[in-house]
Amino acid sequence: MVLTVDEVSRRYPIHWLVWNNQHDELKTNLENKKYTEEELELKDPRGRTPLLLAVTLGHTESAQALIDAGADVNCEKDGWTAVQEATSSGNAALLSLVLSRRDYQRHVLRSCGIPELLRKLSLAPDFYVEMKWEFTSWVPLVSRMCPFDTYKVYKRGANVRVDTTLIGFENNHWQRGDRTYIFRGQGRSASLVELDHEAGTAWCERVEPAAPGAECPAPSARALQQRLAAPISINYLDTDKISFERNKSGIWGWRQDKTEPVNGYECKVFSANNVELVSKTRTEHLDKARRSSPRAPLAGLLALADSDTSAPSTPLLTPETEEPPRSRSREELNVVSWEEYFSGEAMERDIGRPKEMTEKVQKFKATLWLCEDYPLELQEQIMPILDLMAAISSPHFAKLKDFIQMQLPAGFPVKIEIPLFHVLNARITFGNIFGTESGAAHVQCIAEGRRAACVLDDACFELGRGYRDAAAPEPRGEMDHDERLMHYAIQQSLMDAGTHDDQVDVWEALRGARPPSPLHETQLQRAIEASLATMTMSPPTPPPMDSDPELQEALALSAKEQATRAQQLEAEQRALDEVLRLSLIDK
Repeated sequence: MVLTVDEVSRRYPIHWLVWNNQHDELKTNLENKKYTEEELELKDPRGRTPLLLAVTLGHTESAQALIDAGADVNCEKDGWTAVQEATSSGNAALLSLVLSRRDYQRHVLRSCGIPELLRKLSLAPDFYVEMKWEFTSWVPLVSRMCPFDTYKVYKRGANVRVDTTLIGFENNHWQRGDRTYIFRGQGRSASLVELDHEAGTAWCERVEPAAPGAECPAPSARALQQRLAAPISINYLDTDKISFERNKSGIWGWRQDKTEPVNGYECKVFSANNVELVSKTRTEHLDKARRSSPRAPLAGLLALADSDTSAPSTPLLTPETEEPPRSRSREELNVVSWEEYFSGEAMERDIGRPKEMTEKVQKFKATLWLCEDYPLELQEQIMPILDLMAAISSPHFAKLKDFIQMQLPAGFPVKIEIPLFHVLNARITFGNIFGTESGAAHVQCIAEGRRAACVLDDACFELGRGYRDAAAPEPRGEMDHDERLMHYAIQQSLMDAGTHDDQVDVWEALRGARPPSPLHETQLQRAIEASLATMTMSPPTPPPMDSDPELQEALALSAKEQATRAQQLEAEQRALDEVLRLSLIDK
């Protein structure tokens, strides 16, 4: 049914002003509180809020008026957020406006959750547990380079301490270091201390609800340019098709439910089937040179010599220095009249730039080991810790949290194996509960009937002596050859999924992450090309030695060993190439 102008302006008053870019009238009405909060977030027949409509149309003044009125910047349509729509417009000023408000709203949301987090921590019983993280890959060379770590988690009252040597994974780099995080609750606020044992520094932050009216600084010109020069991607998990199935053991005719012991606890083994990762990538805001389809996983390792390592030179635009984007005509946008838009007709066409989108669906399989009589409670004790660690430091904690928030079968997940990237899996195992297996500093285990508990010393949450203040964490050191190869492998797998914007994989789709640099691929590829060249290069000939026959013999033996090692490396490379070639064949 086609609506009239009066009907549209009555049903969708804010949308109608945005559609016609009547930003002065819109601003006046918003300042006079003419609209309710419900009208400010009302969705039109195509599922857009007024702010999302303004961003999609590229009406910066209308978007500014709505943001000043408190419109939710985290709105989305079909999974695409306002930040991503602003990116697709190619307008740096609009992107800066939306992105800075998005960061502020996220900060407010996190800080307002501190009192509830402290309440959950205070009510949960105290405990100590170790979480062993193991990373594996189906690629032989990458699997040998995967890191591992054991997180030591102490919890007493509203205080939490976590010791780790694997800080996280950010911008396609493993972040290593010997760190301790101490979170101490104090009323409705808390303090967070990060101790860097290698650098001998202590960094402290006060965590409390955000002050009203505070603003986040505008993103830098380089951050804006990185977003505008990279594809836009979303990744989400299709939860409608996931099913959990009990694994079986035995031979045909004697099949039974599978159980396995994990750290002394008998666990039921389940498989999570039909785990589908949907990846969508948009490139309409990029020039033609940047719109080429992402390569398949690790494809760059198969043809490094043929790759173009030259980085395109692009001018650095800022909201202040860029030329104001001209208004695009209806012919340049999708031709949709207001009658069609607000009546829900011609749904095959839409507003904004015509989308240039690719979509990919991949299936994964996860495995769970569940124990029904484990001493810890998942929701009461573990989930608050995962909330805390996911927020303050480690992205892979966020991945674990998002997975176990699904409707799992009954029992505590003593061990979980989940995919992180297309070439990398994570296996998380809980153990040494209350220090009963190997003991732990500052932890005393006590028996309460048939169950155990623990008491933690005050020294566990003290900073100790010898640490100096640090304004920021120490920078990462240089990567060695093995790390470069592994990082390049993961980089290529991320490119295949099109994860160059807010998310880096399926789990980050729920959280968001900083975008990698568009030059990062080129830098990594150069490093790997050089390192691979040195792997296959013939060993140098030892210099002639007229004296000391034993030394000559030793040098000759060393050269022979180097040649044998080079041949082994070449054989491994050929095997890797064959594995990759087979993996790239469509099945």
